Amino acid sequence: MNSLRNNMAGLPEEEDASSYFIREIEKNDRSVLEMYQCSKGDVGCVVWDAAIVLCKYLETEQFCPAPPPAPSAWSCKRVVELGAGTGVVGIMAASLGANVTVTDLEDLQPLLELNIKKNQNLIRTGSVTAKVLKWGEDVMDFLPYPDYILMADCIYYEQSVEPLIETLKLLAGPETCVICCYEERTVGVNPEVERRFFELLLQDFESKEIPAESQDPEFNSPDIHILHLHRRPS
Repeated sequence: MNSLRNNMAGLPEEEDASSYFIREIEKNDRSVLEMYQCSKGDVGCVVWDAAIVLCKYLETEQFCPAPPPAPSAWSCKRVVELGAGTGVVGIMAASLGANVTVTDLEDLQPLLELNIKKNQNLIRTGSVTAKVLKWGEDVMDFLPYPDYILMADCIYYEQSVEPLIETLKLLAGPETCVICCYEERTVGVNPEVERRFFELLLQDFESKEIPAESQDPEFNSPDIHILHLHRRPS
């Protein structure tokens, strides 16, 4: 993964270098997303490996056919990212032409807004905005149903499993594709959290795992899974 680089150099003067560090994600067209991460904070303040794997999956040929002038499958699609954290996945989708809403709790909004601002030059035909969404609460502001829901490493806290499932049920319509990417963790409570998540999820959603050969050839890992989820027919 030589195109991922942590870089403290070149922080704008208005940003506090002690508060942020940058992770760069190189796109297939050689342009670079610059994602600010917080030096201190909760799990949402940094770019996790699952988010990188999902970002690069969004650029694979099934979504972005070669040569580059060919239209992207993301063009004009309505996308919501859940648990966006830094916003890297949603910003990647917006740079590919999607109209994206990146969502997370109130505390993460300044970081989301910062990363949107710093990467606005890469968003030419799509759009991206940040909004607060607390899982389990009303989703009316995010309807009509999006074409895609994106989520990377959202299966983490035991107390968030049921609210997350509730939000997916409210926000995913019959034609919505949920793309869920997560790192399988085998220590502590993580296996039980994952087991509970899928126990509840599969009551209402059908799941298809994306094989490694359909992912980015460099940015993939046996421990990181990508799933396509769709609502079960009524």
